[in-house]
Amino acid sequence: MAYKNWIGSRRTAWRAITAIEQKEEAKGSKHLELLRKYKAKVEGEVEKICTDISDLLDKYLIPKATNPESEVFYMKMKGDYYRYFAECVTGEKNKQAGEKAHEAYKKASEKSSALPTTDPIRLGLALNYSVFFYEILNSPEQACKLAKTTFDAAISDLESLEDDKYKESATIMQLLRDNLTLWTADNQEEAEPKKEEVQDL
Repeated sequence: MAYKNWIGSRRTAWRAITAIEQKEEAKGSKHLELLRKYKAKVEGEVEKICTDISDLLDKYLIPKATNPESEVFYMKMKGDYYRYFAECVTGEKNKQAGEKAHEAYKKASEKSSALPTTDPIRLGLALNYSVFFYEILNSPEQACKLAKTTFDAAISDLESLEDDKYKESATIMQLLRDNLTLWTADNQEEAEPKKEEVQDL
């Protein structure tokens, strides 16, 4: 949660700066250079956070994971932070971060087959991996396929869960369905992706 809060404020700041930058660019503003310097500063902070947590995961947490739950959780986390970094950069850095995120998500997905279809960790992985397909790889078909397959596989087993697990799993499944609805509408309208509306964990 500490890392999530740490990175969250930077992601919010980056999005706000980017939106202001686009408006100022259209006006030919004299403040563009200042905005871009600050944006680069935020990007540097995002990179440092992502590098720090990736090192922590690779050196200590992933090697010591002893069960599928922890393995999937940590590999998903690694994918998430490289995705966050890829959101904020372009060019070669975006490509490299995207490749590392994809690799981590893919490994986590392979491990997640050992978990029940309704397991919140497995569902959360599918949610964030599908967001990665949609936002970073610009592959709405893959995003929709993963979200729908995961949702359909879990829905029949949901009612058999105990109350405490039911609530968490049902919440993530609702996010999967919300994204699926949004992405399907985007494809039908051939609109630009509404990234700010996409839900992840």
